[in-house]
Amino acid sequence: MLRNGLEPWHLIVVAIVVIVLFGSKKLPEAARGLGKSMRILKSEAKAMKTDDGAAASTAPTSTATPAPEAITPSDVVTAQEAAPAASPQASTTAK
Repeated sequence: MLRNGLEPWHLIVVAIVVIVLFGSKKLPEAARGLGKSMRILKSEAKAMKTDDGAAASTAPTSTATPAPEAITPSDVVTAQEAAPAASPQASTTAK
């Protein structure tokens, strides 16, 4: 039944359907966009390969990065603690 999956007349029928659906004006634009996307994909793949090769050839020195300091509850300033500094009483005593 499907011994010869795609025969030449299948491809002709598919091409005619595509031309009818998308029109002859849109096909060159679509092909141009597809070509541009393929070029971008190829250049990005090449860049990734060169980056991987460069990273493997230059072995990084093992420097330990310090752990970030933990914030404790005593480090947190609440709104009630910050309010006395900005209260009106503080401005009247400054006169």
